[in-house]
Formats: sequence, structure tokens, C-alpha cells
Amino acid sequence: MATPPGAAGGNFEAPPPPPMQPPGTDMTGICFRDQLWLNTYPLDRNLVFDYFALSPLYDWTCNNEQLRMRSIHPLDLSQLSKMTGMEYMLSEVMEPHLFVIRKQKRDSAEKVTPMLAYYILDGSIYQAPQLCNVFAARVGRALYYILKAFTTAASKLEKIGYVDTENESETVEPKGGKEAIDFREVKRVDHILASLQRKK
Repeated sequence: MATPPGAAGGNFEAPPPPPMQPPGTDMTGICFRDQLWLNTYPLDRNLVFDYFALSPLYDWTCNNEQLRMRSIHPLDLSQLSKMTGMEYMLSEVMEPHLFVIRKQKRDSAEKVTPMLAYYILDGSIYQAPQLCNVFAARVGRALYYILKAFTTAASKLEKIGYVDTENESETVEPKGGKEAIDFREVKRVDHILASLQRKK
């Protein structure tokens, strides 16, 4: 079987990097898929990083790229742990359908800080959304449905004749042309009648 371009162990010339995205750019809306590559090479734990490096999600300044240029496998942990800076690690594998790649910042051999996660699902590469964005979307959706429920309830209450608590202080004039009713006065009279009944 042919060695894919950019695979460790072969002489190769790196393709020009795609235009770099500015730091903090949300790329969750991007989906990358190279069907020609997928038809030519198997997607397994040995070649998945070479496939990921073709995508615009890949950072060409990472430690893994330095290893690739020295013809060392880009996911070699014994080499990566000696370096500091940005790197990618293969964190979850369910060959051949799912691969999860974590972007992390290495400060020392033991200290790494996770930054982002990417997943390759049946050959399509995506950036996983950050947890705070998932929570914000879920809370926003819940608030939308709560407001919708209150609006629906308020409109049904208006149809059957209940009055808004905000409008209680206003007087309501019935359609029959009778005199206006002040609901505060009605409550006061009810209170007086109830206290008189208790005295008997």
C-alpha cells in the first residue's frame, strides 16, 4: 500500500499551510472532508493525524508538525512530552468511525491544559463546541420555551376573562355600559364581609 503524503518515515515536502485563523476564532461551523484521501488510504489510528493535518482546523505551528518534519510520528508521546507549546493528542478511538483529537497546551512533561476538541466522524472533521456554548444554547432554548408557555397562558387567561395583575389597579368597564368596577374596592368589601361573618 502506498504511503500517504505527509506520513512519518517518508521524504516529503509539506504542502503550503492553509490560511491561519486568528486566535479565538469559532470554527464549529466548519466541516472538512477529503473523499479522495478517504478512498485512497484507510482511516485508522496510524493515519488519522495525517488526515486531520489536511483540514483548515489544523494549526501548523504545533509541536506535532515539528515532529512530522523530523520524520517522527506526530503522536509520539515520548517526544511530545519533551516539548512545550501547542500540541494535538488522540484521546478517543472507535476505529474506523470515530476519532477524538484534543488540542492542548503543554507547559511541562506532566502539565497540559486542554484547549479544544475535534472529532472525526466517518471521515468528516468537526470542531466540538465548548461546554459554555452548549450550556448557553440549552439555557437560551429553555428560556424561549418558558416565555412561549407564559405568553400562551396569558393569552388564554385573557380570553376567559381574567385580568392581568399589572392592570388590577385600573378600572375595568364592562361592555354593557354599567358603572366601572374597581377591583381593589371589591377586595376591600370582601374583606369587610369576611370579618363581619367571623364576629357573629
